[in-house]
Amino acid sequence: MNNTESKNSSWGIRLPLFLSITLVIGILVGSLMSGDKSLQGTLPLPEKLSEILTYIQQDYVDTVDVNDLTDFTITKLLEKLDPHTSYVPIKDLEMSHAQLEGDFEGVGIEFNIIKDTIYVISPIAGGPSEKAGILAGDKIVRIQDENVGGVGFTSSDVFKRLRGKKGTEVKIGVVRNGSSEILYYTITRDKIPTYSVEVSYMIDAQTGYIKISRFAENTAAEFKDAVTQLKNKGMKQLMIDLRDNPGGYLNQATEIADEVLSGQKMIVYTDGKKDQYDREYKAFSTGLFEVGAIVILINEGSASASEIVSGAVQDHDRGIIVGRRSFGKGLVQEVKRLKDGSELRLTISRYYTPSGRCIQKPYEKDKPEAYEDEVMERYSHGELFNKDSIKFNDTLQYKTAKGRIVYGGGGIMPDIFVPRDTSDYTELLSGLFNKNIIREYTLDYYQKNKTQLEKYSFNEYQQSFQVSSPMFQELLRRATAVGIYYTNKDVERSRHSIETYVKAYIARSIWGNAGFYPIVNLNDEIYTEGIKAFSSNVLR
Repeated sequence: MNNTESKNSSWGIRLPLFLSITLVIGILVGSLMSGDKSLQGTLPLPEKLSEILTYIQQDYVDTVDVNDLTDFTITKLLEKLDPHTSYVPIKDLEMSHAQLEGDFEGVGIEFNIIKDTIYVISPIAGGPSEKAGILAGDKIVRIQDENVGGVGFTSSDVFKRLRGKKGTEVKIGVVRNGSSEILYYTITRDKIPTYSVEVSYMIDAQTGYIKISRFAENTAAEFKDAVTQLKNKGMKQLMIDLRDNPGGYLNQATEIADEVLSGQKMIVYTDGKKDQYDREYKAFSTGLFEVGAIVILINEGSASASEIVSGAVQDHDRGIIVGRRSFGKGLVQEVKRLKDGSELRLTISRYYTPSGRCIQKPYEKDKPEAYEDEVMERYSHGELFNKDSIKFNDTLQYKTAKGRIVYGGGGIMPDIFVPRDTSDYTELLSGLFNKNIIREYTLDYYQKNKTQLEKYSFNEYQQSFQVSSPMFQELLRRATAVGIYYTNKDVERSRHSIETYVKAYIARSIWGNAGFYPIVNLNDEIYTEGIKAFSSNVLR
């Protein structure tokens, strides 16, 4: 699943992953999963294309997989439409659906591939791997009787081998730190819950924090549970972190907005070619947090469903939006399941925020690369560093409930702009992330010091644990060993951030995301400005 575990200044490290996820997930409206009956029994594949494919299959000099050729043709055809209409062949459906499923069946581990080695980041609590004895930091070297270490395995390869029907068994061989012996575990697969609310915790005595990574099947229920728990701890004001959240199911976004908007306020409406795609989504139930200050964090990685929630809160002046301009996806897709089981994700409408804004950014048909590169262009012309570099079309002005000016035509502009901070950025910091050195080191450190570390309570750890000089020097030694060049000035600039990440990742091995985010967020400018926003006068 997509994880966002980086500081504001490490944006460049995450951008390619964000772009790919954003273009895949989008917004799925409704629950139509079958082919369009109005098309059944009508026109076949255009005669010319069918004729060409037949000649290729029968007479071409080399053997060709016509199915692959057909998939390629469909993909290129859709590039003539918009950037979010897409085709998903059967072979890619499992990975695609996994982004939005509420649960799946498998062994229950979170893993990362570092230097061609499959590391267990953590077994999912209560899952079959944890019950079998798999530990954070274990290196998976065999699955069934197959060697999987150092052979170029991808995440997709691992998924295919570890996921499977509930009740089936899979044998895994792992190497544990400090030993060369392969330990074998037979794990019985089970249903594994996945969570899109990555973490929730109290920042202080009255301020709650909830981070949502995507809008999946169970996101609204997870959000309600988190709000209830935080209110029981005394929460009076709430920070919702939607940074790098690429979107997901529209109904999950509207349910969450309904929890914070009172009465029957408009949340979002859609407009398409057919009347059946023209819909209004309004608040209708008494929400769990209709009273109390709200701050929402966004950035250039916040898209689609994230923009629905942010736009509704902003247009009704219900809360303060903090960060940088969001991605700008205002196109709605519906899944059309084709007869062979593949899927067409067809854009069927545009969505509009309550004030009337369509926040879809401009695009040119047949230029998908330019659309993907648009976020990088923001970086190039300075938008991520200076609010004044952002130019809005004056003809697309709209007003919030209190008369504040907001703009359509390209994402949600925050009420409080926070420039990207590059003061700590060096080739050293970039290299440590790109080569997974920090993650590898912290897993090793946790394994070697597990007994001592687990004596801490989280509060004790947060207050007293420090990255020692020998620990830092070991990181630098590992950086040098893989060819990362750095200067003493680089070390000075990046040291605080590196130490913060090391401390946070060690905490993650002990307490999961509940240990990671409270530490790493303290080193994040958008988060810090979000806390200050509670006492600002933006909406007063």
